[in-house]
Amino acid sequence: MSRLTKNKKLALAKIEGGRVYSIDEATQLVKEITFTKFDASVDLDVRLGVDPRKANQMVRGVVALPHGTGKEVKVLALVSPDKEEEAKSAGADFVGLDDYVEKIKGGWTDVDVIITMPSVMGKIGALGKILGPRGLMPNPKSGTVTMEIGKAITEVKQGKIDFKVDKFGIVHASIGKVSFAPEKIKENVREFINVIHKLKPSSAKGTYVKSVYLSSTMSPGIQLDTKSLLD
Repeated sequence: MSRLTKNKKLALAKIEGGRVYSIDEATQLVKEITFTKFDASVDLDVRLGVDPRKANQMVRGVVALPHGTGKEVKVLALVSPDKEEEAKSAGADFVGLDDYVEKIKGGWTDVDVIITMPSVMGKIGALGKILGPRGLMPNPKSGTVTMEIGKAITEVKQGKIDFKVDKFGIVHASIGKVSFAPEKIKENVREFINVIHKLKPSSAKGTYVKSVYLSSTMSPGIQLDTKSLLD
């Protein structure tokens, strides 16, 4: 059995067992229980009352966080030559097509998001086995396959993220950094939860949002009072 570190003990001591916290309390507390020397990510875990094995209960979407994620997102734009300048002007870190397709076939995936256009998906489809498992495959539903290349890149750089419920019915997402002010963390959390509610499948019965936990990198989770998220 692994030993609890001094910082882990301090963090656990600040969380009352069995208690659910309001969003105001939790956004302050998550900062107090984080002892990493780096600017840790703030993560949200939302357990939903859905069965992801059923296609009509799959929850997937995108959300533009008001204050971004605090993370520098590396974007690859796989576009035709006439769209390259638009992609570069919007801030894409890598721009091209055939050369990057070959690079990816060779195992290169050092990016966070790939944005492309419908007309070149034929070339990118062959990369599914490489990009799929890494969550990098462009998808029209997440806004990463579009003719509005510049707009898509700008939104991703500003904090637009996509999410998908996993096989256990849980949605995981990083929604900020510990260095964020509590108010900014709170606004990001509320925006994320609002989008989750809008995506509720009509076939989902019973309690939809079963539990929500807020944590930071390596910190314990803080259970949130779901009612406080919608006030």
